[in-house]
Amino acid sequence: MYKNYIFDLYGTLIDINTDEWSGQLWKKLRILYGYHGANYGLRELQREYGRLVDKEKAAARRRHPGYSVIDIKIEKVFRALFTQKGVKPAKKDVLFVAEAFRCFSTKYIKLYDGVTDLLDTLKAKGKRIYLLSNAQRSFTENELNMLGLTDCFDGICISSDEECSKPDVNYFKILFERYGLKKSESIMIGNDYISDIGGAADFGIDSLYIHQSISPEIKGKIRSTYTVMDGDVYKIKQLTIND
Repeated sequence: MYKNYIFDLYGTLIDINTDEWSGQLWKKLRILYGYHGANYGLRELQREYGRLVDKEKAAARRRHPGYSVIDIKIEKVFRALFTQKGVKPAKKDVLFVAEAFRCFSTKYIKLYDGVTDLLDTLKAKGKRIYLLSNAQRSFTENELNMLGLTDCFDGICISSDEECSKPDVNYFKILFERYGLKKSESIMIGNDYISDIGGAADFGIDSLYIHQSISPEIKGKIRSTYTVMDGDVYKIKQLTIND
């Protein structure tokens, strides 16, 4: 039926709960920056983080006027939090802050039941598997490795690398052109009815919507070819693989 399976990551393959505005997270981050000589007050650090994120988003929009939905490289923000205090960090220090930020903000992370079986089945049937994720590489790369997913994919696109995000059709186009995919042979699988499913519909490919507890509230039509409303990952292969 399909040769190319394109997956969203968080809420589709990975079940995750994060809180990036936890008081404990920012207290620890303030101490970590202080260790390196970049001293902030707690509210100052939060305020500057937000300001620098907005600044990076504005710069990305200027670089990509044709993109409707942009993303940024969060490492630029973590680096700027050093440099504006007169500290010149090594690349490894910036990446460590990114890792610490993600670690301290994550309440839990795990694969959904059935994901390993699904990916193994697709591989066994000669299907090609791709990742199209709205995510930060400095967070996601570690999590893919930790959960044993990295080698499952024949191609990976992460929005922070491209400065473009779903549902922008330009992001889908990047994946398809990079790996030479055909629309008629491809399906998008995701848990967000706007970013994953709406984006796929606008781009002109089939899709499967899977509803999970962390899926956005549905306030409009689900434009998917298939739907799984109970979060059962095992149903994906039942609906999309033609034996």
